[in-house]
Amino acid sequence: QVQLVESGGGLVQPGGSLRLSCAASGTNFRVDTMGWYRQAPGKERELVARIVSGGFTTYADSVKGRFTISRDNAKNTVYVQMNSLKPEDAAVYYCNANIYISGDTQWRTTWGKGTLVTVSS
Repeated sequence: QVQLVESGGGLVQPGGSLRLSCAASGTNFRVDTMGWYRQAPGKERELVARIVSGGFTTYADSVKGRFTISRDNAKNTVYVQMNSLKPEDAAVYYCNANIYISGDTQWRTTWGKGTLVTVSS
């Protein structure tokens, strides 16, 4: 069993910054693509950013130039630095990863439980 645990959410004023972290924990596993999604009330979950193990990144147009995703492969951890936050960035942010557990037959998509980001003055 591999779990993704997010941290770093909270309340921030418009224009402020937050850094989210997500660590994969367990035994005998490998991690490929890691990413962040978000879901605001009444809206569908959407991709924020993703990063493959080699470092290639993809961003939603709405966060380009403001958010930066990174990862520490040795720690199986992904980060997203969020700058110039806007009220429309408020959402529950979910960590996502493609994980292979030793002995399994395939890679599996795993989700964290989410961390709330509130952007308000």
